[in-house]
Amino acid sequence: MQFRDAVFIVTEENRCPLYNAGDEIVIEGLSLTFSGNKSTCLILAKDVIEITSEEVAFEKLNIGGTSKNRFECGGCVGIIRFEYKKDKEYATLQMKLLAAAQRKTKIHAVAQFADLLRAMDTFSALTDDDLLDLAALLTLKEYDYGFPIVQKGEPGENLYIILTGEVEVVNDEGVALNDMGPGDVFGEMSLLTGEKVSATIMASGPCQIATMNQKNFRHILQRFPALQVFFYKLMVRRITDLNIKRAEELGSGMSGHIADMPPIDLCQMINYIQKSGTLTFEGEEMDGIIKFYEGEIIEAICGNTTGKDAFFKILTVKRGRFSFVQGISARDAKKEIIGGFMAIMMEGMKYLDDLKK
Repeated sequence: MQFRDAVFIVTEENRCPLYNAGDEIVIEGLSLTFSGNKSTCLILAKDVIEITSEEVAFEKLNIGGTSKNRFECGGCVGIIRFEYKKDKEYATLQMKLLAAAQRKTKIHAVAQFADLLRAMDTFSALTDDDLLDLAALLTLKEYDYGFPIVQKGEPGENLYIILTGEVEVVNDEGVALNDMGPGDVFGEMSLLTGEKVSATIMASGPCQIATMNQKNFRHILQRFPALQVFFYKLMVRRITDLNIKRAEELGSGMSGHIADMPPIDLCQMINYIQKSGTLTFEGEEMDGIIKFYEGEIIEAICGNTTGKDAFFKILTVKRGRFSFVQGISARDAKKEIIGGFMAIMMEGMKYLDDLKK
């Protein structure tokens, strides 16, 4: 079967798990690629193959009830509309030169992004080509002094990478708690956990920040394992930092509502202060038990499930009550840990992230 070379562009998307408006689908020879080297959706690929195998001109095809050069893919949880991208025909040499200059400017901007990322420890493991692909997914935004970049309670929608300038993390009274500068990132907590933004972050002076939406963030985590490890470690560290002040409350035991202190936060605190004891959950969805010895997890039970799988299930509990009782039996103290704490927490966070896809 012969396929015709063509470029299609996504014009609209609604809950598509992979692609954004503006993404391009390129057919060249026997290859099909997506802008940013994103994963290939087999449903969309099937639709595009059918379109490019037709003998009729792209502008005259009628697929799925849409007319002319507009097509639709709605074979999964979301829907996208895309159309054939015909190269502009420039009538004059001046217009051709202008189009070439615009393309050159765009390439130059992406290259500048890549140069800035190359100097950051976060992205140092990526190759030059990988950095260019990553940079193509970023959007540059500029903020003036005092501008609230993200506000507490908002849904987390973007990853932010500080390129120039500084920002401040402020509390409800507007008091600065922490500051961040070039090379620092924020926003990953909400993207990884699905929780709302936990703190307001304001520009403490003029700054340039590169942003990446949630869909592209998931794409880079899948494509670059080194970044996946970095962001999950960063998340673990930040959860620990947020809970240090509350950790000492676990001195002799405590109880409360899971909605106020999720399982992942509780486990972080117990590990941080190296406590031994039993953490019990009475959730609306399910019950569970996690036992700790000097901060390490030695047992997890959830229904008929035990070990890591039980631990992962307990992390999904969102409503109900918890209690922590300090101290374990001599018999429990001899049990082996079910996995290094950092490793099992990273697995658990990935498990939670995969459930949202």
